[in-house]
Amino acid sequence: MSLKTQISDDMKSAMRAKEMARLGTIRLLLAAIKQREVDERIELDDAGVLAVIEKMLKQRRDSISQYQTANRQDLVEVEQAEVVVLQAYMPQQLSDDEIVAAVAEAIAATGATGPQDMGKVMGALKASLAGRADMGRVSAQLKAQLNK
Repeated sequence: MSLKTQISDDMKSAMRAKEMARLGTIRLLLAAIKQREVDERIELDDAGVLAVIEKMLKQRRDSISQYQTANRQDLVEVEQAEVVVLQAYMPQQLSDDEIVAAVAEAIAATGATGPQDMGKVMGALKASLAGRADMGRVSAQLKAQLNK
């Protein structure tokens, strides 16, 4: 079953269960997927859907930090609930040890020697780790390994 089909099925089950917060988040997700498909005139595969979910998660995390700064706990809780729903569609996240191993492998595969090669290595890592690791953590790990 494709990820998009699973999301649609989850929307129907949320409707039946009258889970309004979850339903709202899933509808936002489906609208974002549909918008991207219409804009680019393509049918999104699972990788494309994951990219949309990742973007929405990043937006929610940014909103949470801004709401915390503004001391708006009510809005923080709403955004955190949306993050939980969206996170359910993401693949299992890699541990720190797995990220370190993937970065070391990518450095060896690309022949990177220093910080000037960071873009080349990040390009390789982004393709292989998309959706499975926070690219901010990957970038920090890569920077640390290249500066050794």
